[in-house]
Amino acid sequence: MKAYIPLFFAAAIFWGIEESGSVVLALFAEQRTVLHIGGWHFTAANFQSLNPLFIMILTPVFVWLWEHWKKQPTAPGKFAAGLVFAGLSYMWMALPGMLYGTSGRVSPFWLVGSWFIVEIAEMLISPIGLSITTKLAPNAFRSQMMSMWFMADATGQAINAQIVKFYSSGTEVQYFMAVGLVSVVFSVIMFVLVKKINVLMEGVH
Repeated sequence: MKAYIPLFFAAAIFWGIEESGSVVLALFAEQRTVLHIGGWHFTAANFQSLNPLFIMILTPVFVWLWEHWKKQPTAPGKFAAGLVFAGLSYMWMALPGMLYGTSGRVSPFWLVGSWFIVEIAEMLISPIGLSITTKLAPNAFRSQMMSMWFMADATGQAINAQIVKFYSSGTEVQYFMAVGLVSVVFSVIMFVLVKKINVLMEGVH
């Protein structure tokens, strides 16, 4: 069970970023994004469809990848890689403010890129986390362990609800960079601990 502790914290950080699509990124879409491409006009709410769209696109890609990659990373390695992508999705969103300032509107492709990157992270963490949670759980406590996985999601959203208070046009760049760096730094810690976590998992993959 000790092996699950770093995975839990990694999942909480990931979900905090991923679930921000309905909060911080929604605000960015409403306040900072050009809502048309040529003659095609759309609403800020339309960006919420990017999550399921990219999941449908990426799922067969990752299924093929895991089936054909003979020496694929273990679950902790995938979690660590997922945190890198999660962090990069936020650091990517700092670029518009750094390049063009935070007072005007920018291309919608900044948001599209961020959602695409974070969905790569989801492919590395979400299905792997569900699988590894059941495998690590004692037979008598599998239901309780599944609740721990969803608690990681809830923890991430709870943290996100608190830190979103610091987001504004004036703090946009710092906000995205700071949260992104937290994820990347924790990913480095995870990479360092991969071998130790694998030992604690006692052969579970």
